[in-house]
Formats: sequence, C-alpha cells, structure tokens
Amino acid sequence: MTNDTDTDTAALPIASGNWALDPLHSAVNFTIRHLGIAKVRGRFAAVRAELYVGDTAEDVRVSAAVELASIDTGNPDRDAHVRSSDLLDVEKRPTMTYRSTRVRGGGGDWTMEGELTIGDVTRPVTLAVEFGGLVDVPMDGSRHAGFEATGEIRRSDFGLGFAPGMLGDVVKIQLDMQFVEPKGA
Repeated sequence: MTNDTDTDTAALPIASGNWALDPLHSAVNFTIRHLGIAKVRGRFAAVRAELYVGDTAEDVRVSAAVELASIDTGNPDRDAHVRSSDLLDVEKRPTMTYRSTRVRGGGGDWTMEGELTIGDVTRPVTLAVEFGGLVDVPMDGSRHAGFEATGEIRRSDFGLGFAPGMLGDVVKIQLDMQFVEPKGA
C-alpha cells in the first residue's frame, strides 16, 4: 500500500540505469478458481522484462513480455487445453505484454500502473509492488534488487470467457522478480 501523498518525485532506493532481468530468480505466477471451490495455480516459464530507473519514480519504466505457450500448471493435459483456441489460443495470441505508465510510492511499498495486452485487447492494470531490497551477490559481485508485484485481472476483459462457472473470471497475479544493477552504477 502507498500513502495518499503524491510520490512521483520520490527518490528511488536503487541506482539509475537499465537493470537486466535475472530470469533464473524471477517468476510469473497466477491463481484462478476452478468450479468456485478450489484454486488452480500455475506459472509462465518464459518471460522477458526490462526495468529502466531514472532519478525519480516519474522516470521509472517497466516492460515485460510473457510467452503464453510457456504455461505450466503441473498438468500437461490441462496446459495443452489452456493453450488451445478454447482459452489462450497461443496460435493467435502468442504473448502477453505489460508496459508501465506510472510508478509511485516510497520505502518498501509502491504502486505501478500500466497497460496489459493479450492478443488485440489492452486494458489498464495496477500492481502493488513491494521492494524486497538490494543485495551484493558474493559469487560475481553483482548487485541484485528484488520485487514482488501483485494484482488481478478479469479474463472476460480480454475476451477469454471460456467456461464461466467452471473457471473463475478473476485471475490473481504474483510476480517475483530480480533485476541486476547496471555495470558501473
């Protein structure tokens, strides 16, 4: 949660520059209700992301692309069905992209507003972002920053309304991301 003050010009706790995603320590996870009584959890294994940090929150830019065919719910038959034209239709919609439009907050709690695109549909999505901190990695001396972002979308907003009642409309999103500080920062 962020406070109600305008924090677009807040000083940032990490160095300016283009931070590289650490894909081995990052994850795009989701949860959706099945039959209204249980949750199915899954993840997308293939993600690319870029983080540009300026001097203030107003200068931060985040973009990400997720390969929808990389879905993994722990059940290969279900994953194949989700990839089909019934649901994600990865032949027509191979990627899901996110582009930030505004970042604000302070301390460990931030909010990121942006646009999520699935296929030819783009909708605004706001994520609550928790800054996990900075650490120097002893093996190579690089500095990593950790973030957790959470939010939710509605499948119906993106034309993914297959099996209402069987599958929930709300998809909860949890992103665990690590980025590597630019060299010389």
